[in-house]
Amino acid sequence: MKLALPLIGGMMSQNILNLVDALMVGRLGDAALAATGIGGFFTFMGQAFIIGLAIGVQAITARRFGEGRTDSGRVLNHGLLLTASMAIPLTFVLWFSAPFLFPYLNDDPQVIQFGLSYYRIRILGTVFVGFNFAFRGFFSGINQAQVYFKTLLLMHILNALLNAVLIFGLGPFPALGVEGAAWGSMLSMGMGSLLYFFSGIKIASKLSFLKAGFEKGLMVQMLKLSLPTGIQQFFFASGLTALYWIVGKVGTAELAASNIMITIMLVMILPSLGLGLAGASLVGQSLGEKNYEAAFSWGIDISLLAGMAIFVLSLPLVFFPSWTLGLFLTNDATVALAITPLRITGMVLWFDSIGLVLQQTLLGAGDSKRVSIVSISTQWLFFLPIAYIGGVVFGKGLLFIWVFQMIYRALLTLILGHMWLRRKWQKIKV
Repeated sequence: MKLALPLIGGMMSQNILNLVDALMVGRLGDAALAATGIGGFFTFMGQAFIIGLAIGVQAITARRFGEGRTDSGRVLNHGLLLTASMAIPLTFVLWFSAPFLFPYLNDDPQVIQFGLSYYRIRILGTVFVGFNFAFRGFFSGINQAQVYFKTLLLMHILNALLNAVLIFGLGPFPALGVEGAAWGSMLSMGMGSLLYFFSGIKIASKLSFLKAGFEKGLMVQMLKLSLPTGIQQFFFASGLTALYWIVGKVGTAELAASNIMITIMLVMILPSLGLGLAGASLVGQSLGEKNYEAAFSWGIDISLLAGMAIFVLSLPLVFFPSWTLGLFLTNDATVALAITPLRITGMVLWFDSIGLVLQQTLLGAGDSKRVSIVSISTQWLFFLPIAYIGGVVFGKGLLFIWVFQMIYRALLTLILGHMWLRRKWQKIKV
C-alpha cells in the first residue's frame, strides 16, 4: 500500500481532471464532446507506441533494484533517449497526416472540424507524454511513487486552470473552446516533464541519472521488452478509436454518450491501474530477489484487492446511472441512451479490474510478448468485428456494442488469469 497509494492518488487526480474536462467541454454541446472524445483517443493511438516504451523502463529498473544494484538511473537515461529518438519524428508524421486520416473517423462535419483542431494541438506534446511515462516507470521501479503523485497532482491542477481560462476565455484570454482544452492538456504535459527532470536530478543522481555511458545490451533488452508492449498499446488505442468510429456510425448522440461512459469507466478503473503498477514493481523486485512465491502472491493478492475496491466504487453506476450521466450530459435523450449500458458497466467492472492488475504484473515480470498477443487478438479478432456487424450492419445500436465490450474484457481477464496461474513468466530473464 505504501507503493500503491501514491500511484492510486495520482490516478485519481487524473480521473478528476478527465471529469473536469468533460464537465467543461460538455457545456459546448454534443458535437464538441464527441470531437474531444475522438480527438483524445486518436491522440492516444498516435502516442500509444511511445507510451508502451515505459514498461521496459519499469521492468528493468525494478529487477535491478531487487538485485541491489545502484545504477538503475542508467535505465532511465536509455528510456528517455529511446523516447526522444522516436517521439520527435513521430510528431511530424502525425501532424501532417492528420487532415488525411481524421475525416475517416466520423461523418459529422462539425465533429471533424473540432476534433482535428483538438488532435493537432495535443499531438505536439508527444515527446512530453513519452518522458512522463518513462519517469513514472522509473520512480515506481525504485519505490518512489510519491514523486509521480506530486508531479501528476501539480500537472493536473495546472491543466484544470488552463482549461478554465482557455476554453471559456477568462481575463485577457479569448475563448478558444475545444482548442483551449487541447492547449491546456499539452502545456501541462510539458510542465510535468520539467518537474520530473528536476526530481530526477534531485533523487536519482546517485543512481547514474544523466551520467555518461551507453550500454548496447541494455538498449537491446529495453527494446525487446518495450516493443511488444508498444505494439499492444498501439492496437489497443487503435481499437478504442475504431470503437469511436463504429459508435459514430450509429449516431452523434451515441458517440457523445460513449465518450462520457468511457470517461466514467476511467474514473472507476484507474485506481486498479495504480495497484497494477505497484504490483508490476513488486513482482519485478521479487523476481530480482529470486523469491518466486512472493512474486506469484503479489499478483493474486493485488488483483483480488483491486476487484473488491472497484466493486464498491462501481455501485453508483448500478443504482444511480441517470444522476451520474446528468452531471455531464445536458441532452435528456442522450442520457437515456446511456443509462442501461452504464448500469451494465457497473456490474462487471470489478472483474475487468482484476484483468487489468494481472496484465500489469505480467508486464512487470517481462511477459510482454504473450500479453500483447492475447490483448490484440481478443480486441481485434473478437470484439470489434462483432461490434461492427451487430451494432451497425444489423442496427442493434449502442447497447449491443456495450454488452459485447464487457464480454470481451471478461474474456481477456480469464485468459490473463490462466497465464498467471501457469507461472511461465517466472522463467523470463530481464
